[in-house]
Amino acid sequence: MPKMKTHRGAAKRFKKTANGKIKRSKANASHLLAHKSPKVKRGLRKSGLVSEDVLKNISKLIPYK
Repeated sequence: MPKMKTHRGAAKRFKKTANGKIKRSKANASHLLAHKSPKVKRGLRKSGLVSEDVLKNISKLIPYK
């Protein structure tokens, strides 16, 4: 069986933690920020975790990361 190829788009968007969880960045933080409150914008700077529903799918995309 040959090695699997890493999905390059997913590799740029997700990182694996030491415990096997997958970190992601928050959406809605790139533009149209004028009407958002400072509290919301601060929260968008922090990273989030991928939900359990899609964890298995994303793990397949980044097998060696």
